[in-house]
Amino acid sequence: MNDLAIQINRDIKLKIMTVGVDKTPVIVIDDFAIDTHNIIAHACAHAEFKALDNTYYPGIRAPLPKNYVINVLQAIYQDICHIYNIPQHLQLKPQEAYFSLITTAATELNLLQRMPHFDTSRPFYFAILHYLNNDKHGNTGLFRHKPTGLDKIETHNVEYYLTSAQRFIDNNGESAQEYCIRSNEHFELYQQIEYKPNRLVIYPGQLLHSIIISPENDIDPNPETGRLTANVFIEFT
Repeated sequence: MNDLAIQINRDIKLKIMTVGVDKTPVIVIDDFAIDTHNIIAHACAHAEFKALDNTYYPGIRAPLPKNYVINVLQAIYQDICHIYNIPQHLQLKPQEAYFSLITTAATELNLLQRMPHFDTSRPFYFAILHYLNNDKHGNTGLFRHKPTGLDKIETHNVEYYLTSAQRFIDNNGESAQEYCIRSNEHFELYQQIEYKPNRLVIYPGQLLHSIIISPENDIDPNPETGRLTANVFIEFT
């Protein structure tokens, strides 16, 4: 696969959203790259999309080019360390890096895909999300678990959350056969991060979140028209 380097906008300005009970920082950077056309063109011409077995992501993914990942991490590394108070002895280690497209119809979703999720309960794991295509697509929703009041799943409360969530399902039945795009009896949608082309979002993997799917705009395997994102996952260990 041809590699891809991107030019980062030197005039980027960070916006810090504080979300949830703990006022957890979420970093939002608009106009992150000088130009996203070459990124999208690369995804269209070279990315080899396929469904992955080790993920609940409702679609297809393709490996991101190494140079793209390096360029992104070089641009935001120091800000992440500062804003999230990363201990100095920890080292950044990239975990996964993909182009992503949503392709799964609501009728085909399994139970976990119909619920908000967290990436990990570990404290220094972060998702980096780059919205790419110019069309109108679904936001990223942040959710609170109503029975426990939790919106951030950490090592000390993960078992409590999982047990409580299972108990709710046992007592009330599974959620409707649809994407979780609004508040329901089990979860509260308390905040959304708007989809905006060339917006980069960074958030801890502990936050309960879900894509606010618009079926007519988002479920599309074409990288030129679908909800194309670049997703990089990192951890400081």
